[in-house]
Amino acid sequence: MVAALVSIADLLLSVLTWIIIIQVVLSWLFAFNVLNIHSAGVRAFAMALERITAPIYRPIRRMLPDFGGIDFSPLVILILIQVLKKLLVGVANQYYLGG
Repeated sequence: MVAALVSIADLLLSVLTWIIIIQVVLSWLFAFNVLNIHSAGVRAFAMALERITAPIYRPIRRMLPDFGGIDFSPLVILILIQVLKKLLVGVANQYYLGG
């Protein structure tokens, strides 16, 4: 049971990691005018990613100082996801080793 929960949590964290990476790359493509934001499909995809990531970024953005237009909240979230994954591995190992 614990193995299944750890596996599901790891999968969800991996999916969230990829969503954040895709959202960051997409924002760079918009910033450098590689992608056109006026395209309905691209705009819908970007808005969907924004709706997923905005609630996650919001608390981090409140705590971080202003860096002059550079948003470090995705980086902070990615680091926190990696920390959570390490903690999940530790919990799984402790459970299996009879801790």
